[in-house]
This record gives sequence, C-alpha cells and structure tokens, in this order.
Amino acid sequence: MEYKRLTLMYTAALKQLETKIEIINNEFKTLHKYNPIEHVSSRIKSKQSINNKLKKKGLEPTYENLVKTINDVAGIRIICSFIPDIYKLVEMLENMQDITVIKKKDYVAKPKESGYSSYHLIVSVPVSLSIGTVGVKVEIQIRTMAMDFWASLEHKIKYKYEKEIPKGVRKELKECAKMTQKLDRRMSHLGRNLMEEEKQIIKEITTEYSTVYAGLMLSDKIEMQSI
Repeated sequence: MEYKRLTLMYTAALKQLETKIEIINNEFKTLHKYNPIEHVSSRIKSKQSINNKLKKKGLEPTYENLVKTINDVAGIRIICSFIPDIYKLVEMLENMQDITVIKKKDYVAKPKESGYSSYHLIVSVPVSLSIGTVGVKVEIQIRTMAMDFWASLEHKIKYKYEKEIPKGVRKELKECAKMTQKLDRRMSHLGRNLMEEEKQIIKEITTEYSTVYAGLMLSDKIEMQSI
C-alpha cells in the first residue's frame, strides 16, 4: 500500500475541513460575539495502526480494503463549551454543499455502555488531484470539554490495562461519566441563561439607542422648520 499517497489525500481532506471550521470560528467571533468552538485538533492514523486494523478485520493491507472498510484514517476533533453547541455545529456541517455526510452517530443523546459521549460524523470531502477529484472520508468527533476530559482519561486507562479494564475500574469510569453528563447539562443550562441575558441587554441597548436617535431626528426636524 502506498502510504505516501494516502497521507497526501487525507492531509488534503483535513486541510479543507480545518479551513471550513476556521471560517465558522472567525464568523462567530466577529459577528455573533459568541464562539461555540473551544479547540480543534486533527490526526492521520499511522501506517502500523491502519495495517493492524485491517488485520483485525481479516483483510489484506491494500488501498481498496482501506477505502472500503476504514472510515477514521483521518480524523478531526472539535471541542465545544456546551451541549447545544454540538448540535449547532452538526447542523452547519450538514448544510455545507461540498461535504457529503455518509454516516452519523449521536453518542451524546445515547452514550455508549462504557459512558463514552460524543457526536460522530463520517463525511466525504472532495480532493482534487492530477488524476481527478476523489472523495476522501474523514471522521469528525464533536464533544464538550467535559466529554473530552473523560474520554482522555478512559484512553489512558485502556492503555495501562492492555487486555481488559478491571471491573472495579470500569464501574468507576461509568460513575464518572454520569457525573460528567450531569455537569454538562447544568453548565449548558447556565450558558443558555447567560446568552439569553446578553441578548436581552443588547435588545434594551438597541431600543434605547433607537429612541434617542428618533428624538434627535425629531428635534432636528422641528429646528429646521423654525428657521
């Protein structure tokens, strides 16, 4: 398998997606005074990791097998502040005309048995090469900071216990997941209240400005008529 060719294709797909996400990020910072995106990271699986995954599936390490069976060679992770931000970003990505959503899985509404929460999208990104345009699959994971903290901890624990995580540790992880989900719900509620208050303040300021402006215009009109 030509790993250099794969790296080229998947790197190009990641760059396109990263640019689109950066534009969304800048739009919210500039126009909406609120940014749902806290952090973005990306990665491409190593050659060894790809081959191991194909081997587990009982397949030969060929380009055809990789494209057909592996969806997460390239991955982007978007970290948000609140749960509603996740669904807002999913909607934005789904509405992008040059991205095709192949598959989606909502582990936020229905977490995995382990307690894992995140929203997964498998999308196809068009990459233009000398041979033509190729659709390249990328996995997008969207989660809150609390979800990401839990997932990072679980990954470290899995790495420590190579074969199987002890029952007691699994139970603790599930309990931590429940606490994380509860924290996310409370923080999302708090964030929603703050944003509503901000909207109300902006509305009041706008109304006051309009009233003052209308008064000044009326005053100028009366003054002009008296001349």
